[in-house]
Amino acid sequence: MRQIVLDTETTGLEPSAGHRIIEIGCIEILDRRITANRYHQYINPEREIDQGAVEVHGLTTEFLAGKPSFAEIVEDFIGFIRGAELIIHNAPFDIGFINAELGLLAGEWQTAADYCKVFDTLSLAREMHPGQRNSLDALCRRYDIDNTHRELHGALLDAELLADVYLLMTGGQVDLTLSSGQDTMPTASPGLAVVASDKPRQGELKVIGPNQEEIAAHNDMLALIDSESADGCLWLQAEADNSH
Repeated sequence: MRQIVLDTETTGLEPSAGHRIIEIGCIEILDRRITANRYHQYINPEREIDQGAVEVHGLTTEFLAGKPSFAEIVEDFIGFIRGAELIIHNAPFDIGFINAELGLLAGEWQTAADYCKVFDTLSLAREMHPGQRNSLDALCRRYDIDNTHRELHGALLDAELLADVYLLMTGGQVDLTLSSGQDTMPTASPGLAVVASDKPRQGELKVIGPNQEEIAAHNDMLALIDSESADGCLWLQAEADNSH
């Protein structure tokens, strides 16, 4: 299962008003393990940024002036997310902007749902924690994830935080070492492809047993402890007692 945790920053709130994407951040999860594979891109929106938006993410028109346009990065971006399940907090917002950007490219590209599945963590959070605050900051506090370095919104930083939140929300332990589930979703907005997954529900952790090599190494270690300890290996003694 390849999943991509995605976040965007934009010039404003409504793509229908001509607002554009200015930053995309993506984190890869493979079989519930966060990997070192990232996609991060600043984008020249070719328009002014609302002051309110600047106060949220700190990105200015001057900073983005020399960055590539969405048309210049779209092939790499779609290549990174193609075939994966996108994990997004408030997915209709980000997918709406992505689809608006794709729609500006003269029919060369389809909608995001044609390339990916989409999972909305905000809908899941509202289902799991009704009547509570379910912003990313609130979820970080609820799941004891350190976000004290998050002074401004940033697409890559927010995707990193959401990756940890998502794994904890869906019943799995966060793997803190970088390596080479989920519930049936509530009804989503029209046009948003949301799919159920076979990931374990909260409280139903998948048990993975050791392979033969690991069992052999474990037994060798027990034998070594047994030979070196004056009292023998308590684990082996317990196993012997349980076998009678």
